[in-house]
Amino acid sequence: MPRWAVRPGLLLAGLFVLLLVIAAIQPAWLVAGDPFEAISRQAYSPPGSQYWLGSDENGRDILTRLVYAARPSLVLGVTATAIGLLFGTVFGLAAGLGPRWLDGAVMRTVDVLLAFPDLLLALVVITFFGQGPLNLIIAIGVANVPRYARLVRAQTLVVRGAGYVEAATTLGLPRYSVILRHVLPNAIKPILILATIGIGGNIVNGAALSFLGFGAAPPAPEWGAMLAMGRNYLANAWWLVAWPALAITLTVVSISVIGRELLRRSEGKRT
Repeated sequence: MPRWAVRPGLLLAGLFVLLLVIAAIQPAWLVAGDPFEAISRQAYSPPGSQYWLGSDENGRDILTRLVYAARPSLVLGVTATAIGLLFGTVFGLAAGLGPRWLDGAVMRTVDVLLAFPDLLLALVVITFFGQGPLNLIIAIGVANVPRYARLVRAQTLVVRGAGYVEAATTLGLPRYSVILRHVLPNAIKPILILATIGIGGNIVNGAALSFLGFGAAPPAPEWGAMLAMGRNYLANAWWLVAWPALAITLTVVSISVIGRELLRRSEGKRT
């Protein structure tokens, strides 16, 4: 396959992510309705000409609410990933470049935290900070820190022994300059691609915690909250659960496809 060729799956994933970005930035370009407008007499309307994806228990258009729910989901995924990457990079660099006792202390802590699932760590953080969309983002971001700390530390150990780093040190460059100009950029570059894949996982975790009631409060449009409300009516109104679940699945799959393609091309360049 030529280098410029784009696989159909990758193209579809890119188009879907583009739609998500448009929905997050300007949802009115995709739908004209109000996600909070409720028409009681239209409750539980099945998918049809009036409501393409049906209406919910309060008579609100599910399509409109799905589009408006893209913004909080993407903000959560990107911001939580950024928090985990930022603090994970700090701890990973400290472990990889610091004295042996600091490396041991950081990595033993990381090993203990990695023994717990991300959702459990996030729940512990929420217990201290409380519920709400902002605290949900912080909780998921903190749960990501141990993973990125381990990855950055591993890359730092590889990079710090490279010839260009040793040459910069021999030339007498300050330590902070060597770290910022030579170690950090080369250690973080492959981690950034892996972080792209991690955005999808954070969206799933955010939806799961919202499903449990730790995210945005009703009637705010949010995919996990929509799933939580729709499960009570699954027997008679399957569309209340099917469309939010499909939105989450397509989002995670699309982001993962793009991230894995970036990773594949990055590894191809190195070889």
